[in-house]
Amino acid sequence: MYIAGRLHKPVRILVQKENAKLRAALVANLKSALITSFLMLPESFSEEELFLNIAGLSYSGDFRMVIGEDKSKVSNIVKDNMEHFRILYNNILQECPQVVYKPQQGKLEVDKSPEGQFTQLMALPHTLQQQITRLVDPPGKNRDVEEILLQLAHDPDCSLLVQQGISTIVKTSSITQSAKGIATAGLVKTVSYSAKKLRKMLKGWRRKAR
Repeated sequence: MYIAGRLHKPVRILVQKENAKLRAALVANLKSALITSFLMLPESFSEEELFLNIAGLSYSGDFRMVIGEDKSKVSNIVKDNMEHFRILYNNILQECPQVVYKPQQGKLEVDKSPEGQFTQLMALPHTLQQQITRLVDPPGKNRDVEEILLQLAHDPDCSLLVQQGISTIVKTSSITQSAKGIATAGLVKTVSYSAKKLRKMLKGWRRKAR
């Protein structure tokens, strides 16, 4: 999720070589971000709401967002890059049968029927499917993943459980990355870096308060 999340957002490619497998992986990553967001959003939403959700996936559950990160980070990423987000996701949105995309109006409508949600759940990355099934299925039942996702597609709390699945994955990843950072940079440098992040977060709060 650490690398995948970065590539959900517009990035500048410095060197581009024709590599079919890499390109397919990048497109699959963007599709996964879209499908996950479709499940988390209401039936109708704006482009901005979609891109905010996508940009926020890799921060959902990240304990560093509680202390040390500017709370407006996600909205700033989207606000400054709306056109780049449109370019990045336009072709996939136009070709996706699960959504009606109206680019001129900046509006989208997604299929929220149980059948539509089941199709979307089955298209999620395998790791996220497994995490969601662990949240839904009581210990010891060991039901088939497809059976659990079909049940979830009919559940009014479907979007909440997808959100919880993402948050659990990101939380684990953020703790691992932080531990690696301390081991690599050392405790003193890590504390200094965290202090800078905290000051930046406080500045963001002050800007909002004005």
